[in-house]
Amino acid sequence: MDCLLTIDINTSTVKIHAFDMNGRVICCKKGSYPTFHPQPDYSEQDPEQIFITTLYILKNMLNEYIHPKKYKVKTICFSASMHSVLPVDKNGNPLGNAIIWADNRGVKEATLLKKLPQNESIYHTTGTPIHPMSPLIKISWIKNHDQERFNQTYKFISLKEYVIKQFTGEYVIDHSIASSTGLFDIHTFKWHQDSLDFAGITADRLSEPVSVFNSEVFLKKEYCITLGLPTKTHIIIGASDGCLATLGAGIIGQGKATITIGSSGAVRVAGKEVLRDEKQRFFNYLLAEGHYVSGGPTNNGGVVFEWFARQFGNFSEDLDFEDVLNDLFKEATQVKAGAEGLLFLPYLLGERAPLWNANARGMYFGLNISHQQKHFVRATLEGILFEIYSIGKILETHRNFDSIYINGAYASLPLWTQILTDMFGKTIHVNDNHDSVAMGTALLALTQLGVYQNLEEAAATVKSVETYHPKVQNHEIYMKYFKIFKRLSYKLSDEFEEIVLLQQGE
Repeated sequence: MDCLLTIDINTSTVKIHAFDMNGRVICCKKGSYPTFHPQPDYSEQDPEQIFITTLYILKNMLNEYIHPKKYKVKTICFSASMHSVLPVDKNGNPLGNAIIWADNRGVKEATLLKKLPQNESIYHTTGTPIHPMSPLIKISWIKNHDQERFNQTYKFISLKEYVIKQFTGEYVIDHSIASSTGLFDIHTFKWHQDSLDFAGITADRLSEPVSVFNSEVFLKKEYCITLGLPTKTHIIIGASDGCLATLGAGIIGQGKATITIGSSGAVRVAGKEVLRDEKQRFFNYLLAEGHYVSGGPTNNGGVVFEWFARQFGNFSEDLDFEDVLNDLFKEATQVKAGAEGLLFLPYLLGERAPLWNANARGMYFGLNISHQQKHFVRATLEGILFEIYSIGKILETHRNFDSIYINGAYASLPLWTQILTDMFGKTIHVNDNHDSVAMGTALLALTQLGVYQNLEEAAATVKSVETYHPKVQNHEIYMKYFKIFKRLSYKLSDEFEEIVLLQQGE
């Protein structure tokens, strides 16, 4: 029997799925790795740890599930988080840790670029908002603050490129990941000269851009041997996790939106044309040639609730982390919508859409003497979802969508989904496969292999298994609180900047 493998390198874990040729999951295995925060605005990961974890999980899956059941691996397809930057030397060795999407150290570089006349051209050409998240800004920061490492760098690559380089020996970047760098022209599929000039690099210091369907690279012989795979096992390069999550939700055309909440979160729509926003609040990334995914990301998804759980969860009975999370969710259900007047701004990692303010910080507002821990739990959850709603509300002014499909580790939890349904006042559908990134990766691979004629046909196979309907009373309550949430998020911009300077010791 034939199968394909998908490898998703996301923020906290690598997840590897095996699918049969009908798109059904055979098995799944995952491994985790940490993010390091050496300073308040720094977010880094060890690329070697990520590759070793990927290799370990892949080998275990093959030995435990695939080989014993006589499956034949047709191909391996990759997805990964966007916006990481890893400088490597001429031998492909990392020059320090990778800087990931959540890193905000490039605030000054982003502020400078926004003041230059080419900022609008760069945004509309590359589809990537000008923000410290983007590799364009990260490389500029390295140039300005770490000149020695900048000079030693042979290539600036993403974590996905690093893993593929280790497996294949090739430097390649798919058009989807490239489209999230701020350095890539999403219309001509070439590196953008104005962006290269601002970063202070030439195109040869980046990988070769290739189609997401590219399958012209192969596993090294030594990995074929150690993994028990046929010689010349080929790799499908794949795309970014956000774009593949959209495909995996069954969304390829207009009229639908998808919400994904994992460590971070996003609201996305898809179409044949880019979404033009003069305020530069949304991204336009490539799923594949002729298919754009537009929307807004938040830094502060499940990672914020995980932070809350680690600080305030009850670990006294030797509960594992998942049990602690579930106990907190139960507490949240004991509180009515609105957390009895307690609001939470969830900006622990700065913020991307719709604020695009890397200096934004978290805050509880409206606290009075009657509030208990359960109110903090509910307010934390609602604050994360208010931010998701704020993205969707602005996105809806550009693209109409009647249907919302939800996916991701947190978004598919009943409490989270119901709150989102109440906030939007719209029916929300839960996909039959909660891991939409893996499903999207499989659908892309199956299209490349000829099982589906095109991505539209592949997307049509995705079904929903649950539907949530909004509660009118809760929607009215949330709209009252959202007005305050929105005003606070924008009004406090000066105070955010001042407190960041104090936190940085300036």
